[in-house]
Amino acid sequence: QVQLVESGGGLVQPGGSLRLSCAPSGTVLSIGTMGWYRQVPGKQRELVATVTRGLTPRYADSVKGRFIISRDNAKNTVYLQMSSLKPEDTAVYYCQSNINGELYWGQGTRVTVSS
Repeated sequence: QVQLVESGGGLVQPGGSLRLSCAPSGTVLSIGTMGWYRQVPGKQRELVATVTRGLTPRYADSVKGRFIISRDNAKNTVYLQMSSLKPEDTAVYYCQSNINGELYWGQGTRVTVSS
């Protein structure tokens, strides 16, 4: 059984930085686009950023210029470097990936931006 395992969330002050990581456990035969989404209570989960296997990134307008998504194909790991964090970035961040032809979500990691 494949699972996506996230790490790196936490509490950070406005203007600070955090780095999230996500990698699958289990047997991975194929892995496609990997991405990050976020959700706050009462709102729909929204796209933050995705990166293709060919390393082409895509960002939500709200994070362009502040977040960088990257991946290590040898490790099947995706990263999200978040800088200049704002209180409105506070959310649970979820990793998503197509693995072995199926769509998987991570369990979520909480990011809180507060002074």
